[in-house]
Amino acid sequence: MHDDPPAPSVSDPASGRSPSAGSGAVSAPGVRLCDCNRSFAIDAGRLAATGSAFTCHHALCGAELAVVDADLAAGREVLVSCTQEAALFGELAEAQGAGERIHFFNLREHAGWSAESAQATPKLAALIAAVATLPEPAPVPGVQLRAGRRLLIVGEAGAALGWAERLKDSFEPALLITGRAGDVELPAVNAYPLWSGRPLALSGHLGAFELSWEQHNPIDLALCVRCNACVRACPEGAIGFDLQVEADRCRGHRACVAACGEIGAIDFARRDVRRSERFDLVLDLCAEPLLRRVELPDGYAAPGRDPFAQALAVQALGELVGEFDKPRYVAFEAALCAHARSRKTGCTNCIDVCATEAIRADGDVIALDPYLCKGCGTCTTVCPSGALGFQYPPVAEFGLRVKTLLAEYARAGGEAACLLFYAATAGGALIDRLARRGRGLPARVIPVEVWSADAVGLDLMLGSLALGACQVAVLAAGSHDTAPLKAQAGHGQAILSALGYAGEHLRIIDADDIEHWPVLEAALWDWAPAAGVGSPARFRLLPKKRETLDLALRHLVAQAPAAGSDAGLPTAIALGAGAPFGQVCATDACTLCMACTGACPAGALRAASDGFRLEFVEKNCLQCGLCVASCPESALGLEARLLLGDEGRHARTLRAAETFHCTRCGKAMGAAPLIESMVARLSTHALFATEAERARLRMCGDCRVVDMMQTGSAVNAWDLTE
Repeated sequence: MHDDPPAPSVSDPASGRSPSAGSGAVSAPGVRLCDCNRSFAIDAGRLAATGSAFTCHHALCGAELAVVDADLAAGREVLVSCTQEAALFGELAEAQGAGERIHFFNLREHAGWSAESAQATPKLAALIAAVATLPEPAPVPGVQLRAGRRLLIVGEAGAALGWAERLKDSFEPALLITGRAGDVELPAVNAYPLWSGRPLALSGHLGAFELSWEQHNPIDLALCVRCNACVRACPEGAIGFDLQVEADRCRGHRACVAACGEIGAIDFARRDVRRSERFDLVLDLCAEPLLRRVELPDGYAAPGRDPFAQALAVQALGELVGEFDKPRYVAFEAALCAHARSRKTGCTNCIDVCATEAIRADGDVIALDPYLCKGCGTCTTVCPSGALGFQYPPVAEFGLRVKTLLAEYARAGGEAACLLFYAATAGGALIDRLARRGRGLPARVIPVEVWSADAVGLDLMLGSLALGACQVAVLAAGSHDTAPLKAQAGHGQAILSALGYAGEHLRIIDADDIEHWPVLEAALWDWAPAAGVGSPARFRLLPKKRETLDLALRHLVAQAPAAGSDAGLPTAIALGAGAPFGQVCATDACTLCMACTGACPAGALRAASDGFRLEFVEKNCLQCGLCVASCPESALGLEARLLLGDEGRHARTLRAAETFHCTRCGKAMGAAPLIESMVARLSTHALFATEAERARLRMCGDCRVVDMMQTGSAVNAWDLTE
C-alpha cells in the first residue's frame, strides 16, 4: 500500500514534447489523452498499434489548454481523458458555444494510476473506443415536478414555531403542533395557518404532499383569534399561552367556552376531528419521523432535534422550490406482470424490495409511481418476467457498450477481462480513492459506470459473460440492500459451475464508504481469473429480459466445458428459491380443474386441446407461484431449476386423466378426477341423500333430468330441513 500515485513514468523523450499516435493528426472526434503531469505512463506506440487515434499531453488543463480551445473553435468534437477538470474544460466549451461537443472519460483513476499501468494498454483502447464510437444514450421519458413555497412544519410547539417565524418571509409556512414544550406562546400576529393534533398519515411527493391528522385539542387554532380570554377564564389554569388544553387539570367548568363566545373556537364535544391538507414541502421535526423508508422522497426532510441538522434541512428544502424534470427510470409492461390473478397473489418481488415505496399492488398488476421512484433499479433486477425494465439507459443500449468494451479489449490483446459495474457517484468516489491511496484497478478490470449498481440484473451479468468477460463484479457502493444482487449472482454462479466453468465468475463487493477502498482492492487483486467462453457471442442484449437470458444461456451452454467431460452436461441445474427458472410439480390430488392455466401469466401451463391433460412449457415458467395460489386442491408446487436442452421449450404432460362418461348414455362429461371430486363433495348434501340421487351425479345434465322425471323421486327445495 502507498499514499501517493505510482511513480511518474512517461513513454516520450525528456524533451517535453507530446508524442502523437501515427502521423500525429487528431481524429474527428479528437481524442486528447493526458498523463496528468507524467504521473503515469501511456505507451503511445502500442496504443497506436491497436488502431486508436489520439494525441497525448502532459498538462492538458494547464500549459496545453490552448489545443482544446483550438479544437472547439475549429468546430471539432473533443473527447478529453480527464474528469477532474471537467468544469474547467466545460467553461472553455461554453465560451465557444460548444458545450455539446466536448465529452469526458476517466483515464487516470481507471487505468493510469495502477500498479499494472504498464499492462493497461488494452483497457485504454477499450475505454477510448467506447467513448469515441458509441452514441449518447437516447433521451429517457420524464416527469415534471413542480414545488411552490407552501411548507408544512410539524413537531412540538417550541421548535416548530421558531422555524415558522424565521421562514415566514421566504416560505408560506403552515404548522401542525404535535405537543407542548414548556412555556411557549403563540405569535400575536396570525401570519400563517396553525393547527394542533396527532399526525395520521403523510403521503405524496415533492409538490404534492398530503398530511392527515386528528385534532384532539378542544381549541381549534384555525378559528381562534388569540384573544386569550379562555386563558384568563379557566379557573384551573389548564389552558396555557400556547392555547392547548391540559386535560388532566381541566375540571369541566367550561368557563372557557363562555369566554370564547361567538368566536366558537372551543368545542369539547367536537366530532369532526379528522383534517387533511396539501403541501409542497415538509419539515418534520418529530422525534419519530412520519415517514420511515430507506429512501425518503424529495421535498421531505426529517432532521430530528439537532438545530444544525434542522438548518441544513431548511437550506436543502429551499433549493427544491421550482420546476424540475426527472427521468422515468423504470418502464412497466402490465401484460408481463405476474403479481396477481383473480385476487390471488403471486409475485411480490418488486413491492418487497422497493426502497421508496413507489410500487404498490393495483389489482392484478402493480402500480409504479414515477414521482417517488429514484431509479435504484432493484425492482428490475428481481422481476422474473421483465415486466419492469430499467431504461436509464435501457439494457439494450447498455449491452452495446459492454460488447464494444469487451471486443476492443480482446482485439488489443487483452485477456481475462473482468467488468466492474459501479454507481456513478458512490462507486466512482471509491474507485478514485483506491487509485490515489492503493494499487488502483488491475489492468484486466474494466470499469463500467451505471446509474445504480442495484439495476445490474442476471441478464446483464450472464450476458456480459457470454459476450466475452470471464468475470463480472458489482461494486455495491450506494446500494440500499445487497441481498437481491447477491441472490442473482448466486443463481448465475450455480449455473456456471454446473456447466463446468471453473472459478468464481460473479462477485458483489460490499464496500459502501469511500474509506472502504481496501475492501475493493482486496476483492479485485486477490481474485484469480475464472474460465470464460472460448468464443464470445455475437448477439446484442435485447430489451426483453427473458429473451436476453435465453440468448446468454444458450451460448453459455453451447460453450460449456462440461460438454467435453466424461459426465457431460447435466440434464437440469438445481437453483435456490427465488430463481426465475424452474418447473411446476403436480401431485395426484390434481383434478385437472385447469384453474392454474387461467392464472399463469406466461403461458407455461395450458390445457391440451385433444384430451384431459395439463401441459407445461418449462421455458416460460417464471416461478411466480400464481398457479400454486390458485389451485383449489393444493396440488401444485414449485421447484427452482434450469432445464438444459430443448426439452424445456416443448410442452410436456404434467397431469393426465381418463375421460369420465355419463353412466346412462355414455356421453363424455369431463376429466374423471374432477367428476369424482365433485361427486365426493356433493354426496353428503341433503339433495343427494339416497343412492338413486347420488347416482344422478354421474349422469350428464340431460340424463339427470330424464331420470328424475322417470323415477319421480325429485326432492323439492321446500321439503328440505337444512
